[in-house]
Amino acid sequence: MDGLMEWGLRVIVWFQQFSPALDWPFRAFTFMGEEEFFLLLLPLVYWCLDRRTGARLTVAFLLCAYTNAVAKTLAALPRPPEYAPGRVKVLWDATGYGFPSGHTQSAVVVWGYLAAQARRRWVWILAAVMMLFIPLSRIYLGVHFPHDVLGGYVIGAVLLLLYLWLEPGVERWLEEKGLAWQLGVAVVVPLLLMLLFLTEDGVTEGATLMGMGVGFVLERRWVRFDSGGPAWKRVVRFLLGVVVLVALWLGLRIAFSGLEPALLFRFVRYGLVGLWGGLGAPWAFRRLGLA
Repeated sequence: MDGLMEWGLRVIVWFQQFSPALDWPFRAFTFMGEEEFFLLLLPLVYWCLDRRTGARLTVAFLLCAYTNAVAKTLAALPRPPEYAPGRVKVLWDATGYGFPSGHTQSAVVVWGYLAAQARRRWVWILAAVMMLFIPLSRIYLGVHFPHDVLGGYVIGAVLLLLYLWLEPGVERWLEEKGLAWQLGVAVVVPLLLMLLFLTEDGVTEGATLMGMGVGFVLERRWVRFDSGGPAWKRVVRFLLGVVVLVALWLGLRIAFSGLEPALLFRFVRYGLVGLWGGLGAPWAFRRLGLA
């Protein structure tokens, strides 16, 4: 393993010879794998482009993030700055274990899924660019070894293929069941995931999945939101929805700071964020005549 990491350090140093000229482009690409970016992208797809694709994409992303957090904990491999302090420049803040790269894994799952659903050349080209440069940005910025990125590619590809294969059948099965079954799955599955991995990451992904899942079920029963409509309505929907979403995400983080038990308050915070995204925002859009 030391030999692999030493080789990885040499690769990072080679990439970083182009710093600072390429710092900002690669920082932009790495931002596209951050939580803040997905707080914008996933609602954009769900609220403004295609409701069904947005809902499926959100579930895929949350399962991907949960799997990555579990894999990181099991592997417990260091990032370059922890393995060899001072030997590489750290151009982006990153915490936790290194393997596999979460940015790489989510790039494969999210952009791969969007390309598979859109089936348009320009979307495939965009997906290829994202799946190449987001992982490269992690190496260039000094926060991942090449083998971290490779692990993210492999796990992401496996998850994407499994999701594309299994999700349609699971969705049809749930549609045939009643409301009680659908709500039960939306609550019990995330709850089990959280209990199996009772950490900040496990609660974050599980609570968001629960909030969104319950929201998706109730939205189909009571709201029947349509993501189509004139461009100006889509823009207003997105801006209004994101303002409330960020207010919940950031405001509750400030309000709950220092409160114990921390995991419980994290569950409440991310559960409400998910519920707003899945149900609250579509309901508000309908009430305001924006959908």
